[in-house]
Amino acid sequence: MISNPDFEKVDGLVEWLREVPYEVLRHGRLYNAEELYQGYEPSVDVVKDRVSFADCYDSRVYQHFIKQGKIARDINESVARSMHDHGIHTALIEFLKTHDPLRCIGIMGGHALLRTDPMFASVAMLSKRLTEAGFFMVSGGGPGAMEATHLGAWLAGRTDEEAQEAIRTLAAAAASFKDGAWLSSAFEVMRRYPQEQYVSLGVPTWLYGHEPSTPFATHIAKYFVNSVREDTILTIAFGGIIYTPGSAGTLQEIFQNAVQNHYLSFGIASPMIFMGKDFWTEDVPVYPMIHQMEERGRYKNLLLTLTDDPFEIERVLKDFQKTIPYVKP
Repeated sequence: MISNPDFEKVDGLVEWLREVPYEVLRHGRLYNAEELYQGYEPSVDVVKDRVSFADCYDSRVYQHFIKQGKIARDINESVARSMHDHGIHTALIEFLKTHDPLRCIGIMGGHALLRTDPMFASVAMLSKRLTEAGFFMVSGGGPGAMEATHLGAWLAGRTDEEAQEAIRTLAAAAASFKDGAWLSSAFEVMRRYPQEQYVSLGVPTWLYGHEPSTPFATHIAKYFVNSVREDTILTIAFGGIIYTPGSAGTLQEIFQNAVQNHYLSFGIASPMIFMGKDFWTEDVPVYPMIHQMEERGRYKNLLLTLTDDPFEIERVLKDFQKTIPYVKP
């Protein structure tokens, strides 16, 4: 039985759902750059560009998110976010019906990776090759190594010279996502090198909304709840995950992925590829530790590779496709 005060609460919830600056019911649709950045008009004038960015859909949602609290203080807001993220999840399920997750490759790495860093170009060119080989790429959908992932997928089918020129254009315009022309230069490269053939999936979150989402991802599953977002990336990348240099977030993903593989949580153990020998053995020596734990039987079912060679990475991923012991339901 619902009392009169309960009806008032329901009325209040409905009104809240109407007023939030984001679409609560997504109806099975992922975002794309056009929708996420609706209202943004790139400008060479830095001040105008920033003002325009601050007024776009993505920024308005982030401002509302911060105002209401990263952990929602209001039950109405909590319900609204849950409904939104459920819609994104449903849309992602529909997306995966037409894009085989066994061909999905994840690339993890630092958001702070500069466009001028040689690793940025290496990730972009590797992603380009893998996309051309029939894989589709997924990342956390932000800047740094994530942007490089989707840039490479966007440039699939282009010559290597065109891809290198695009990378140079981005690096010259804005090395870091903190630089004013970071977003506008990305849209400029997309305009200069249009494409509709290849897809990639970005999975960002408003929890890290200060990091802009890369528009190079053709499909964007942006969540409020970061834990759902993190788990989603690691879960759907059945084809394997490549770890490029990163910090705390990347380390978290490594161990979370190792757990899934160890327990065969989804009926499959996928390749874990560490790209950057010096980084993963000297700077952040997580690879020797995991390898040693595997030898001692503390981890099982891990398919580990440590390399700097993009061609070896491609070979490992292609060889794995020939031996996948998994049948989709």
